[in-house]
Amino acid sequence: MAVAQVYGRSLIAAPTEVERWRGAAVEVVRGWGGSASAVELVRLGVSELLSNVIRHVAERRCYLRIVRIGGEVTVQVFDRSRQLPVIGDAPDWDAESGRGLWMLREMATRFGCEHTFHCDGKIVWFSCDLHGDPR
Repeated sequence: MAVAQVYGRSLIAAPTEVERWRGAAVEVVRGWGGSASAVELVRLGVSELLSNVIRHVAERRCYLRIVRIGGEVTVQVFDRSRQLPVIGDAPDWDAESGRGLWMLREMATRFGCEHTFHCDGKIVWFSCDLHGDPR
């Protein structure tokens, strides 16, 4: 049975702080022996998930959690909005937004979003292989 390793931080999503949290996530994944492709996907994913909180959630306090179980890393962002993101089959490439979660979903091994059970809010998450190709 694999033992979980967990990194978690409560934060306020702000444009000036996204790079800080990307860097923290990268250091965690590197510390777990993550491949270059896993590190880059986590960097991209943390940026996208936090940027969506900044753009779409009134209460910007959120929680970033990164979990390693065996050879899989899962990145989760919990926020206070009950509004789940809508991700279509293909993005509008001419639009100014709407591509990030679609691209993340396509690049990750697994992707999801769901309402939380114990408070008003949601979790948006993705997983990738720690040691190899993210997909």
